[in-house]
Amino acid sequence: MPAFTPTTTGIRLYLRVTPNAGRDGVDGVETRDNGEAVLRVRVAAVPDKGKANVAAIALVARALGCPRSSITLVSGETARFKTLLVTGDPVELASKMVIIESSGA
Repeated sequence: MPAFTPTTTGIRLYLRVTPNAGRDGVDGVETRDNGEAVLRVRVAAVPDKGKANVAAIALVARALGCPRSSITLVSGETARFKTLLVTGDPVELASKMVIIESSGA
């Protein structure tokens, strides 16, 4: 099960963010107890005043090769589980996500 769903304007991406990590990185897909898949990411930024959210968005933008301005935090501003909306070609973004999910990078 992928950690994203295609939309008409891009993809909806589901994350589990770990702040205060030693480094920024994508750890791959995790299946939650309820069966939903999330992309595990860790960021060195602290969860203070949105710094970890900004770092997570920057990390996803680098991984997908898209501008940070094309990514919007939809839900989970103060939670570990977040939903991002990535605007762009849904087919291209989905193919990049499949590669990211399988490699964990």
